[in-house]
Amino acid sequence: METKMTGTNGSVDSIVFDKPAVEDGADMWELVKNSTLDLNSSYKYIMMCEFFAETCVVAKENDELVGFVTAFIPPEKQDTVFVWQVGVDTSQRGKGLASRLLDALLERDVCDEVLYLEATITPSNEASQALFKKLAKKRDTEVTVSECFTEDLFPDDEHEEELTFRVGPFTK
Repeated sequence: METKMTGTNGSVDSIVFDKPAVEDGADMWELVKNSTLDLNSSYKYIMMCEFFAETCVVAKENDELVGFVTAFIPPEKQDTVFVWQVGVDTSQRGKGLASRLLDALLERDVCDEVLYLEATITPSNEASQALFKKLAKKRDTEVTVSECFTEDLFPDDEHEEELTFRVGPFTK
């Protein structure tokens, strides 16, 4: 699915949103490695592309990966899509790409029965909090925040607690 986007400088950018291929996993890992996001193993990104391609989205400009969403529908919550990670290349920051990636995810056929989108976010990650609040506002629904994983669960002393942001219900 190709879409056009007007950039902040008035230029028109061509971003293609698609399902990832396993070959995209390495580029996703590289994007995260060069960012402030939590870096997972390269295997995680390849695995998400292979086994969860229906609920993951890649954004490419001129065949170069510039953003992605990794997500899945938990077996025990078929009405919910859980977003594991949203990554946006520095060249695309401030252009609304993260929002467009979430929209592309929610427009997938696999999300036809999805009423909620969830993600866990640390208290200091104001950018991600704003992203999911913006999604709720755009879709005229609610966002609720609840405790998910407390700091004491993490083996390293540097990881903050993770809060669940639940957006929805979405109207179909």
